[in-house]
Amino acid sequence: MTEIIPASEADIPAIREIAEKTWWPAYNEILEAGQIRYMLDTLYAKENIRAQLKSGGQSYLLLLEDGYPTGFASFAPREDKPEVYKLHKLYCLPETQGKGFGKMLVQAVSARARKAGAQFLELNVNRYNKARKFYEKVGFRVAYEEDIPIGPYWMNDYVMRMPL
Repeated sequence: MTEIIPASEADIPAIREIAEKTWWPAYNEILEAGQIRYMLDTLYAKENIRAQLKSGGQSYLLLLEDGYPTGFASFAPREDKPEVYKLHKLYCLPETQGKGFGKMLVQAVSARARKAGAQFLELNVNRYNKARKFYEKVGFRVAYEEDIPIGPYWMNDYVMRMPL
């Protein structure tokens, strides 16, 4: 049985474990190991996730397969454009990819954003990430390119958007 639930502080270890297991295969061909480690340590620090959950800065959804955490998504309205929700993170364990879990998470986030009055859902994806094809398949289109500094590194992304 597959279910998607709102994540809580108790789910932080599962979120971090999924991130650790998905980032290396997802990014090892396009980013340096040092950048992957830096971003995992920064973006998935317990304190950062806890602060996002407490402040409502990002909402997290956890996908469970037979009660086991296998994927997650985080999202929030854009402060500068409340009609646009941002899908900040979407990761499923590599061994579960192809089961439709990513699509299920996108649909769950889309439904919540639509209910909140959003007109668009957008995300950033590395310009060389194979996940771009998945995002296009579920309805996202490239809106523009963006280069974002993260510590000593740069994220060279496409910003993709889909109407809700």
